[in-house]
Amino acid sequence: MHEWRGSVRTEHLTLRPWRPDDLAAFRFINADSEVMALMPSPLDAQQSDAQALRIMDDIATRGWGLWAVEVPGEADFIGYVGLNEPASLMPFQTKGGQCVEMAWRLARPYWGRGYASEAARAALDFGFSKVGLAEIVAYTVPHNHRSRKVMERIGMVRDEQGDFDHPILAAGHPLRRHVLYRKGRP
Repeated sequence: MHEWRGSVRTEHLTLRPWRPDDLAAFRFINADSEVMALMPSPLDAQQSDAQALRIMDDIATRGWGLWAVEVPGEADFIGYVGLNEPASLMPFQTKGGQCVEMAWRLARPYWGRGYASEAARAALDFGFSKVGLAEIVAYTVPHNHRSRKVMERIGMVRDEQGDFDHPILAAGHPLRRHVLYRKGRP
């Protein structure tokens, strides 16, 4: 297990462990119907806080995870970007045994500024160089073109054979089908 506990800095961003004062901004993001349009539903305050506490616990336990993202001098918290171990019921495997996904969720005012790609590149580098991962995956619904473009910008490649129906969504749910992207260690 990697015991890193600091922050990752990029040209414009800081990826860092969460602070308790991030929860209010995270509630706002999770309640935004546009941000959550391709998720099963927006989250209420209790659901949002529970998710944030799980993320914080994951970082405390593993030393890495879905980091809080800040824009120094502009915004203390704009969402999260990082690495996550998805539920074990996911129907795909990764090289090297440990299944780790790349994920992000940013507040709407910060879309289209290159922040998701910048932070995701840093998280990929961290996953490969510090955690020693052999491969990292990402997935989304087919019509999430914004996220798919980020995946492609950071060098992930679609694995059409790996596309899947998300196991926690019921048959017939409009968001059930997912496309799978992969990136191996350089």
